[in-house]
Amino acid sequence: MASVLVPVAYIIVVFGSLFIISFYYRKQTASRIPEPYFTSHPERNTYVTLLQKTDPPTPEVVLKSALVRRAIADVLRVMRIREDKPALQTLLQKGSVGDDLLNSLLAAEKEMEAEIIEVMNEANSFVDGWGPIIFPTANEMIANEKMRVVFEQTNLLLIFTRKKIWSEGPEHP
Repeated sequence: MASVLVPVAYIIVVFGSLFIISFYYRKQTASRIPEPYFTSHPERNTYVTLLQKTDPPTPEVVLKSALVRRAIADVLRVMRIREDKPALQTLLQKGSVGDDLLNSLLAAEKEMEAEIIEVMNEANSFVDGWGPIIFPTANEMIANEKMRVVFEQTNLLLIFTRKKIWSEGPEHP
């Protein structure tokens, strides 16, 4: 009888300990809040601060420009989510990253949807019909900024090349 009790007790102890460990592990991971995908949103904070300022009230032009800056930041975040999502899903399928990162990205996606709606409503509060136009405008401003940076880099490269050619002087045979 003792020969049967020892293996049964061993199996009960092993499975019982695995059950207890699994229970506490799941409880700990469920209570853990995933890290946000984007740490903060300074453009939104700036806009809200300017909007709440009452003595003296913020001029409407400043509020509009802060709202456009907020829209630009939102467009950049949406672009980053669109770029990161396929790569993250591939890494998740390979097992290189955990589910928390994907959950963080999905939460950021939902947050951005709410942010876009809020910005469109704010834009419509300034000028009727500005809501659907503000994001294409922000996207255009981003494209212009990228072109300006490339143009400046090209000019710097051209200036550097000219200075180098002039400083070396013509070659003498």
